[in-house]
Amino acid sequence: MNRTEMMNSISKNGNELDFIVIGGGATGLGIALEASSRGYSVILLEQDDFTKGTSSRSTKLVHGGVRYLAQGKIALVKEALRERGFMKKNAPHLVKNQSFIIPAYKWWIKPYYTIGLTIYDLLSGRLSLGWSVPTSKQKTLECIPTLKTKGLKGGVMYHDGQFDDARFGINLCQTIIEKGGIALNYMKVSNLIKTNNKVTGVVTIDQETKIEYQLKGKAIINATGVFIDDIIKMDTPNAPKMVRASQGVHVVLDKEFVPNNCAIMIPKTSDGRVLFAVPWHNKVIVGTTDVLKETAELEPVALEKEINFILETAGRFLAKQPKRTDVKSVFAGLRPLAAPKEGSLKTKEISRSHKIIISTSGMLTITGGKWTTYRKMAEDVINKLIKKNNFKQTKSNTEDLKIHGYKETINYNNPLYVYGSDEDKVLKLAKSENLEDYLSESLKIIKAQVIWGARYEMARTVEDILARRTRALFLDAKESVRIAPEVANLLAKEFGYTKEWEENQIIKFNNIAKNYILN
Repeated sequence: MNRTEMMNSISKNGNELDFIVIGGGATGLGIALEASSRGYSVILLEQDDFTKGTSSRSTKLVHGGVRYLAQGKIALVKEALRERGFMKKNAPHLVKNQSFIIPAYKWWIKPYYTIGLTIYDLLSGRLSLGWSVPTSKQKTLECIPTLKTKGLKGGVMYHDGQFDDARFGINLCQTIIEKGGIALNYMKVSNLIKTNNKVTGVVTIDQETKIEYQLKGKAIINATGVFIDDIIKMDTPNAPKMVRASQGVHVVLDKEFVPNNCAIMIPKTSDGRVLFAVPWHNKVIVGTTDVLKETAELEPVALEKEINFILETAGRFLAKQPKRTDVKSVFAGLRPLAAPKEGSLKTKEISRSHKIIISTSGMLTITGGKWTTYRKMAEDVINKLIKKNNFKQTKSNTEDLKIHGYKETINYNNPLYVYGSDEDKVLKLAKSENLEDYLSESLKIIKAQVIWGARYEMARTVEDILARRTRALFLDAKESVRIAPEVANLLAKEFGYTKEWEENQIIKFNNIAKNYILN
């Protein structure tokens, strides 16, 4: 995963590619992997870093969607549960079985949710992660000892998947490259190339060198999430808006709030949403919200009302009310929801299933969907384009394709477990280059992770390292600010950059990090 080598290969290679994928989030990465694993030539272009947007800001769940079941969307849930099984099977180092408790403070909750969740389990078939069962008050408190005990009648336990989203994205990227594809971050598409009113390529600018490249492709795919309308307007300037951005916010608390390995699921909050409190990397993620946003941005900021809503709702169920001072980090992400034609604009009613549209000029745009169904979305896109463009017929093989880093036996107490089969190489690098010291003892991040990220995972900036190669910014924003200067220094040495670059990087990172810190 060497950016310089890949940049050299595209400048030498003037040939027409089979596929050009715009967007390096879950959807774009899935499509590029689907294409490269079938033997097609493919390049993926991301304007910032891989998974910089929505795809690194999820609730970290690989799930069928319990609430879609309540809405009667059986086919959507069944598809997502099947895909959940494939994700766990193909990347067991990142996707794990997570048990959840729905606390019952009313008598009817246990029978009602036990029945509903049994249907959920049946829909997952042979890829089930475990059966849902009602739990006594005692068993519920054994799992979640920090729940309010007054009026607690027990609960319902069910199983879903949990993962590290940005790390999964990096591993997808590595797999694309292993399969012969090209994936580049910091390559912004500035225009489309048209021949006889058909889109036949893209103009892309390397954000590091400002050099412009013209790339030709038989099929151009717009998978830019909340930014799809920007690319559509390059193709059809007067096109109607296709996407509505909905903001979801999460706060990160210390593990003491949910001390065991069980997660909490509150099925109905005051605004009719679902609230999760999920253990993640020795912290607890609590969220989410659902607020329509008029404009899409790369660094969305949590609104005060969203933070207050999460803390207040969590406090209704936890014995200890979480306060602002307990928040280690707060992060916001934007969901790309397919814009409704007319009528209701309630975000919970806008379809979460994906939509594929091919314009008259031949560009394919995909919107909607979620992390769990990234593979199925990719398969649908490639199948559609094979048919439309008369490509050689191939069959999808990603249901059984092991993702880079695949490792079956995982010790979750080991802070380097997310590297999977690369863990030994990270440790070898640490030993051989004297990089074994902690950058952050509380987050268990060692210096070798910075160099590994820069050398083998295409990290280019301090933010790439602290937000996505490690998850420091999301786990403890103040601690990430503390270690940023040392990260900048290590990167500057690795890349041969100046002191000025180093200082600029610290300023840039601090500007981003301030939105993750609650004063």
